[in-house]
Amino acid sequence: MKSVIAFQQKFKSSLAALAVVAIFIIPTQSLAQELTKEHIKAARATMVATGATDRLDGILPEVATFIKAGLIANRPDIEAEINEIVNKVAISLAPRRGPLETEVASIYGNKFTQEELETIQVFFSSETGIKFLTQTPNLFREVDQVSKVWREGIARDMSQTVQEKMKEAGLQ
Repeated sequence: MKSVIAFQQKFKSSLAALAVVAIFIIPTQSLAQELTKEHIKAARATMVATGATDRLDGILPEVATFIKAGLIANRPDIEAEINEIVNKVAISLAPRRGPLETEVASIYGNKFTQEELETIQVFFSSETGIKFLTQTPNLFREVDQVSKVWREGIARDMSQTVQEKMKEAGLQ
């Protein structure tokens, strides 16, 4: 049951990410036509260097898994057929990834100049940039961990101090 809930949360997160992308896509479509081929090329290179669209790789398999789970829950007797049909449909939808990449490149192109994109791409293709990308999840985890400890300490100390001040003021 926990795995189903975790999957549903991931699926909802993926849908939320798509919604955010869609929000940015709609207003940028008219602007995207103004971008030069070189600008879009720089945007795509930046996307590759930063792994910006890597997280989108899981959307199609996640949606397929979610659909399979729902269908199989209703008809466990035809699980093999459901798997086969959903897999075929998922594969048939894979080419739709290309237009998504184009839209994401347009978003990048509209947020950064060609020169900025080239600078970002060079940095994230460098040894330091690659290290930054690979260490970022660890950094976030460690920062989150120390901030939780700090928060607990602050909460403890504030609670104690407030209790003491209230006692001094005769409010307890």
